[in-house]
Amino acid sequence: MSTVTSNAAPQGGLDRFFHISERGSTVGTEIRGGVVTFFAMAYIVLLNPLILGTSPDREGVVLGIPQVAAVTALAAGVMSILFGVVAKYPFGIATGLGLNTLVAVTLVGQQGLTWPEAMGLVVIDGIIIVLLAISGFRTAVFNAIPDSMKVAMSVGIGMFIAMIGLVDAGFVRRVPDEAMTTVPVQLGFGGSIASWPTFVFIVGLLICGFLVARNIPGGLFIGIVVTTIISLIVEHFAGAGSSADDPHGWSLAVPELPDSFGGVPDLSLVGNVDLVGAFIHLGVVAASLLVFTLVLANFFDAMGTMTALGRQAEVTDEHGNLPDMKRALVVEGFGAVVGGAASSSSNTVFVDSSAGIADGARTGLANVVTGILFLIAMFFTPLYEMVPIEAAAPVLVVVGALMMMQVGNIEWSRFDVAFPAFLTIVVMPLTYSIANGIGVGFIAFTAMALFTGKTKHIHWIMWLISLLFVVYFAQGPILAALS
Repeated sequence: MSTVTSNAAPQGGLDRFFHISERGSTVGTEIRGGVVTFFAMAYIVLLNPLILGTSPDREGVVLGIPQVAAVTALAAGVMSILFGVVAKYPFGIATGLGLNTLVAVTLVGQQGLTWPEAMGLVVIDGIIIVLLAISGFRTAVFNAIPDSMKVAMSVGIGMFIAMIGLVDAGFVRRVPDEAMTTVPVQLGFGGSIASWPTFVFIVGLLICGFLVARNIPGGLFIGIVVTTIISLIVEHFAGAGSSADDPHGWSLAVPELPDSFGGVPDLSLVGNVDLVGAFIHLGVVAASLLVFTLVLANFFDAMGTMTALGRQAEVTDEHGNLPDMKRALVVEGFGAVVGGAASSSSNTVFVDSSAGIADGARTGLANVVTGILFLIAMFFTPLYEMVPIEAAAPVLVVVGALMMMQVGNIEWSRFDVAFPAFLTIVVMPLTYSIANGIGVGFIAFTAMALFTGKTKHIHWIMWLISLLFVVYFAQGPILAALS
């Protein structure tokens, strides 16, 4: 997929700075796309506090839901604006979901770090990634990846996005343990769509599908707004409530008009970081291995996401690489530093940005809009809480379908190409991890090259990455041996 350019003359300084006309877009389209991206990403302000803000560390300290919500919005706002202005791509940045779980469960829960110690490792992770980007190594990795694997990463992320949407909406659910079955997931409740929130999701999915199929400008944004209105009406009359009280309720936010529209955010967690405590508590080797895990997960989550978003936005070259990639990678790496320093966990390119791209966003101006809305969200969190995840989930499924359309660019007639591509695509949604899909795919790709005698055609960086992923997947036994 090549970069889309336009011969339209720039309409002013803003247009020239962000290359808006050059990429075939308009200021209005970019603003709308930024708003769509924000609403597709806004759930992180609600979800991240539930992951980071409720668990005590070894000293019994709990970060707190309001505090984590505030710094989550702050970091996302600052980094999205910075990425938009410097990298000039419409890739929103916020707390990475897999990475925050790694911090909460592994670093704090299993390894016994305090929150400042854990966030200190996140900051170190970010510093390393920034240095790798400045050195050009991250760009070299991008360039070393075969085109087929870049397409597979994009398609796999599309599947992952769709899976997130289906699960968040309750359309796909985990089979309860008491069912005593090896089947991991099911449709709704026992194979039935038996909840009002899931019904709203289905209606929203049909609305979004119709609007996109008819090429309605701003279709995804309209879909979110209309579905939110429907959810407010449904909640008013049906009273589904929260899933915390009733499994048939709304997943995160109950769509109700708020009693208040906001307040002053609590930013007391900013700067609450200990850069050396983890090394003292765990030892240099064990702490370094945790940093390695963070770097690898962060590195390839971002790489896969940026590749997919770039192809979707049609801003890549014929090999799927982004122009000015080094600049984008440096800024993205800085997100881990900012996220760790703010105690919101590592911030990275957010895959849900695909919603805004699907709605027409092509430049960093959309990111600036998204970032401003995140900063506003610090003060008006109750207002955004009225948008349930079930209203945003249809957009994720539709975007997943749009990204799946690239699958024909993979040479499926060659098994040595098809096999690693297939594994990349299916492992991402099934393990809920972009990095896992990339790792399994890379290992399979180099293995196929070895089996078919085509090793001389594989870049040495691919061999190095595959080896690193072997270590990454074996981190459990390695950590156990060191403890």
